[in-house]
Amino acid sequence: MARCNPARMRTKKGQIYSADKKAQIVLEVLREEQTLSQIASKYQITTKTIQNWKKQFLDNVAIAMEPAKAVSDYKAELEAKEQELNEAYKKLGKATVERDWAVGKLKSLDLLNKKGLVESKLNISIARQCELLELSRSSIYYKAKPMSEYNIKILNAMDEIYTDNPEYGYRFIHKQLVEDGFRIGKDRVLKYMQILGINAIYPHKKKLTSIKDNQHHIYKYLLDEYWTKQGKTKTVKVNKANEVWSGDITYIRTNGGFVYLAAVIDWHSKAILSYKISNSMDATLATDVLKEALAKYPKPKIFNSDQGSQYTSYEHTNILKQHDIQISMNSKGRSIDNIIIERFFRTLKHSNIYINDYKSINELKQGIDNYIYKYNHKRFHSSLNYKKPMEVYYESMKVNNQNYIKLDENVA
Repeated sequence: MARCNPARMRTKKGQIYSADKKAQIVLEVLREEQTLSQIASKYQITTKTIQNWKKQFLDNVAIAMEPAKAVSDYKAELEAKEQELNEAYKKLGKATVERDWAVGKLKSLDLLNKKGLVESKLNISIARQCELLELSRSSIYYKAKPMSEYNIKILNAMDEIYTDNPEYGYRFIHKQLVEDGFRIGKDRVLKYMQILGINAIYPHKKKLTSIKDNQHHIYKYLLDEYWTKQGKTKTVKVNKANEVWSGDITYIRTNGGFVYLAAVIDWHSKAILSYKISNSMDATLATDVLKEALAKYPKPKIFNSDQGSQYTSYEHTNILKQHDIQISMNSKGRSIDNIIIERFFRTLKHSNIYINDYKSINELKQGIDNYIYKYNHKRFHSSLNYKKPMEVYYESMKVNNQNYIKLDENVA
């Protein structure tokens, strides 16, 4: 559920990485044997820079697979640009066009390359160089440090507090942290809640005061019909498998920092249909688990998620539309709307994460693999009349004639 990464380590002043080196670092990220914080610290770069390289790498994989088409498209683009330039030559003159082209190229550089262009020995002042490059002067002198062990402890403590008390907002979390002996202000609690991707679960719908991201469409919550109220208690019931799926992402701590776990759950059976652990949280994490679930099981009628950018992204919503799946999203600030997967994450953390001291990502992955296998195939659930999630899932598929083919128990 969290939407950003905290490790902050910038490159040394003037240091520029070659394309080969960037590719090497991205491949190291994709192997997911270390957290993003550890890789950033190792190469003295920010996690944001690594994420940008990873996105650029994944966006351009198709070029490597079909270079002839890429060259053809590039030539066509060059021809179109050349025509535009010819018109510009006539209007403004060659000198003006060349100047504008150079300035535009400089402004389009990323932060790392812009910083590498700033030189103290030039006759142009540092302030003027920063102005020309549209670069903040403070970024030239600022040298960030990776998140300290103490701050990682605060993140871990906040994760435990929220897991036990999902109704807590930042004020209550701050109070609990102070009572537990941590020295931290409310503003930093808010910042760390963004890193963890957590919001208080409110018992009643709050008036929406936040501004939606106009670039991503937010879909209506479609699951009200599955909720029933008895007195002051609300319960949720879905009558068959593959009626409703939901997806979410949660923070998982390790000795070397933290990673993210994305999962897809079936609301009827409480079965985990797919999951993935990653050292970075981006749209591919959400889309990967969705694709895996759709490849292994019949599609759902409805897919629900929160309003995080990973789920509102074009990539994720387009997959759902291509499979003719209705898209549902939680109301703003109401994690309770996605309660089934929230409960699973809480159970996972209390039954496995908090009681194990995982030394590495590989060890963590193995531990979670073992736990989810046990959860799906071996663990009794009182809400399922003491049956097991995958047992209930397959029974429902068989009863409802949903292309019933029982998969090997080695899959989720």
